[in-house]
Amino acid sequence: MGDVLAGIQATWEFESDSVLIRFERGHRTPKLLQALRERRIPHEALASVTLSPGKRGTSVLRMAPRSGADPLMEAAAGQLKQECDPYRLVLPAQRETLAEYYADELRALLPPDAGRPADHYTVAAPSAPLNFKAYDGRASFDGKRVDFRWSWTGASSAKWKAGDQSFAVGELSGVEWRSPEAMDGYLRLLRRSGQDGPPQADKDPAAVLFGLRSGPVHESLPFAAAVLESVRKSGAAPVPALHTGRRDPADIAERIRHLGELHLAGLVTDDEFSSKKAELLAEL
Repeated sequence: MGDVLAGIQATWEFESDSVLIRFERGHRTPKLLQALRERRIPHEALASVTLSPGKRGTSVLRMAPRSGADPLMEAAAGQLKQECDPYRLVLPAQRETLAEYYADELRALLPPDAGRPADHYTVAAPSAPLNFKAYDGRASFDGKRVDFRWSWTGASSAKWKAGDQSFAVGELSGVEWRSPEAMDGYLRLLRRSGQDGPPQADKDPAAVLFGLRSGPVHESLPFAAAVLESVRKSGAAPVPALHTGRRDPADIAERIRHLGELHLAGLVTDDEFSSKKAELLAEL
C-alpha cells in the first residue's frame, strides 16, 4: 500500500506488512498519544477493522488489536478513554470515502486467525528506562528490574516497614494497572511465587498508588506495558488481573492525614482536597 491517511491528531502510513501510526504533538492531542509518539502495528496483530460515524460529521476508522498482541492494551484492560485509544483515527467528513477504501484494504489483510488471541506480543511496548512519580513513591524500570522508592509524604506505615523494593523481571508473572483516573488507581506487580501482598494496594510493597498529579496515564501505562513485555520475554505468561478489597479504616485515615499536609503546604487546591477526601471517605 505505502499510502498516508492524515486524520485529526494522528497520521496512518500503510506499509506492506503493517500500519505505522504517528501522533501529533499539539496541545489538543492527549498526553498518552504524545508520549507514545509512533507505533507500528503489524497486520498479524489485528482482529478487525471498523468505520463508524464520529462527532460533528467526522468518521472514525479503528483497528481492533487481537487479545494478547499489544502489551499496552493488555495493561490498559479496557480502561482507556475513547480519545486516548491509539488504534482510533478521527477523520474529517471529506475523507470518509478514502477511509472506506482503506478500511476495506485492511480487512483484506487480516490474518486467518484474527478472531483468536495472539500467542505472543507483535506490537512493541515503549522502551526502558522508564520512571514515574506515584503518590506514595517513585517507580523506575531499567528493562531488567522494577524499583520502588517510598515517599515520606505518602507511603503507608506497612510500606515503610517493608522498605524500598526491587523486583527482577524473572520474579514476576504480570502487572495489574488500575487507571489513575479511577477512584483508587495503582500499579501492582504480580509475582511468580504466588505470594502476592495484601489486596489493599496501599499496604502492598509490590504496588504503588496513584493520586493527585501522581502516576498519570501517559507515564504509568507505558511503564506497565514495558514491564509486561519484559515478563513475557522472560518466559512467564503475564497475568493481568484486578483485585478488589475494602481498605483498612486506619490506612484511609493516614491517607487523609497526608492529603491534609499537602493541602496545608499549598500543593493541592481546596477543590482537589475536598474531592479526594470524599473519595477516601466513601470507601469506609
